[in-house]
Amino acid sequence: MSVDPEDVQRAKREIQSIVQQIAELSRTDASIEQYYDEFLNKVVQALAAAGGAVWSLSPTGLQLTYQINLRNTGLVENPIGQEQHGRLLQRSLTSEEGLLVAPHSGSAMGTDDGDEHAAANPTDFLLVMVPVHNDQGPQGIVEVFQRPGARPATQRGYLRFLQQTCDLAGEFLRGRRLRHLAEKQSLWEQLESFTRSAHETLDVREAAYTIANEGRRLIGCDRVSVAIQRGSKCIVEAVSGQDTFDKRSNVVSLLNRVARAVTKTAEDVWYTGDTSDLAPQVERTLDAYVDESHTKSMAILPLFRPERDVQEGQPNEKKRRDVIGALIVEQMVDTTPSEGYTQRVDVVRTHSATALANALEHNSLFLMPVWKTLGKATSLFRGQTKWKTLGITALVLGVIAGAVFYKTDFNLEGDGSLRPTTLQGVYARADGEISKVLVEYNEEVSADQPLVVMSSLDLDKEMATLQGKLDEIIAEISQARGAGRSGSRQDSDNVELASKLNNLRIQKKSIEGQIDKVMEQINRLQINSPIAGRVITGKSQIEQLDNRPIGRGQMLLEVADLTGDWYLEVLMPETRMRHIADAAREAKNEDKKLEVTFYLATQPNELLHGHVDFIETTAEARGEEGNTVLMRVNFDEGELTRLREILHGADPKVGTEAIAKVHCGEKSIGYVYLHDAIDFFVKSSFKLW
Repeated sequence: MSVDPEDVQRAKREIQSIVQQIAELSRTDASIEQYYDEFLNKVVQALAAAGGAVWSLSPTGLQLTYQINLRNTGLVENPIGQEQHGRLLQRSLTSEEGLLVAPHSGSAMGTDDGDEHAAANPTDFLLVMVPVHNDQGPQGIVEVFQRPGARPATQRGYLRFLQQTCDLAGEFLRGRRLRHLAEKQSLWEQLESFTRSAHETLDVREAAYTIANEGRRLIGCDRVSVAIQRGSKCIVEAVSGQDTFDKRSNVVSLLNRVARAVTKTAEDVWYTGDTSDLAPQVERTLDAYVDESHTKSMAILPLFRPERDVQEGQPNEKKRRDVIGALIVEQMVDTTPSEGYTQRVDVVRTHSATALANALEHNSLFLMPVWKTLGKATSLFRGQTKWKTLGITALVLGVIAGAVFYKTDFNLEGDGSLRPTTLQGVYARADGEISKVLVEYNEEVSADQPLVVMSSLDLDKEMATLQGKLDEIIAEISQARGAGRSGSRQDSDNVELASKLNNLRIQKKSIEGQIDKVMEQINRLQINSPIAGRVITGKSQIEQLDNRPIGRGQMLLEVADLTGDWYLEVLMPETRMRHIADAAREAKNEDKKLEVTFYLATQPNELLHGHVDFIETTAEARGEEGNTVLMRVNFDEGELTRLREILHGADPKVGTEAIAKVHCGEKSIGYVYLHDAIDFFVKSSFKLW
């Protein structure tokens, strides 16, 4: 039977393509299981075999790694056949080129086919076996279950093909081993870096941040947190990837509770989604944290203070180990741990416990921050920096001495405003409505000059009523007088008429009295200036008075004599009154007045002088200034003349802002500039007591 050459070439191309695919697969970093899965399927496909198997060498012997149709060979139900097949695999492992074993025969290597325990092929298939080698020797066997009946040359072709593909599998194992060695070397370098960094500092916070950040790199997880035991609480001190974090956030607060619950039990917690086997207090806190943070898996591992070695002869009593904190390892996305994950976590945990224990013990020494500072300070007095340090120290001491012993004027500053001595408010003397304002802002007025005219509908109505009654009584009186002049009336009628006239005259007099009172009230609706001066009420305020209802006693305008004397009204913060009271007492004992220097806010270069005339005894809250005490500062005629010269001959304006400095004697220059801070510190210290 002839074979079509084109079919032969097509088969060769398919086999070469499969070999090329296996070669490409061998250059990947696939896992052993994934590699042998694809490898064996391609080999079986290329050889058109019934099945195959891959056996890997382990410390306990050959183990089945992957198989295709192994059950069809009948080995599963044949214990003796399994033993024979196992011996055949062992013999194939030591062969150089592999074996071809015919169905139901020995290995064709001089064995006795009659021995049921000898190496043999108990199956109905032709077994093609080739060992897989790397640079460390045989690592396993690839076995193909081929259908019998092929010619010897074809069978040798099967063996050569399998040898070629097993060489590629050996290259894969060799490359995998080299990558493993490189990863192992990198892991050792990372471990060395982590160990060095973790033990490099004795500061608790720095050690915690180093463990969190370097530990995350070594473990290969998403986040590592370090919690420190503080009394009965376990507080998160560091989170990987975050220099600072909000310790009051919900996530951190819940993580604190988780760490506290786990450290109380002193048992490791590995969470992968199921909390049913955890202690109730741990389960509650962990569920709350996972709901908030959406963590997929995490490990909360208590950190224990390293135990001292038990000396020979001492009893080794079991006791509770001292918990110093917790290491928290989290996976936010993938719950499948990588290879060596648990071992790396244990390494980080061990070194973290030692580093934190050393840092905590170091910082627990009495006055350790002071000793550290003194220790660092001594280095400044060695070598070339000694003279620089001495010079700077002398300079600082000189500045401090000058601040303490050099005296200068102690002046306390307060905000003030100019006020005329003669100033009167204009008040409404009755209830009513303003009809007209007769003056304008800054208009000069004389004493008793009308300023405001008011009206009252009630008074007008009452006046009209009384006037009507008066007119009626006058008419009745006129009528009675006319009747009395007629001569036809008797004496009794005259007496009655005289009595009526008398009553009418009494009623008239009463109504006239009421009219006078109402008229007096109407006259009070006209408001006159109490003094001669100028109207200082603002223009906008005056305009708002028109047709406005006013109550009795309400202030309408202000009139001030701007040509007379002036004084300065100062609002001094209550916190400074202690110094002013002391200075005022000393000035009184020396029969002097407390001196004040002030300047206008618009003319800071022109200083004026005065003295304190009056100090209120109570403080009041006044806007942004807080509690202030009102002080009155008077100044003489000469200073008033200078003030008008500063204002180019004009009178000052009421309320002109000024800055006043009250002279309180002399104090050290340091206290003069820092008295507010010193007083605040003293006040705060008393509160703490």
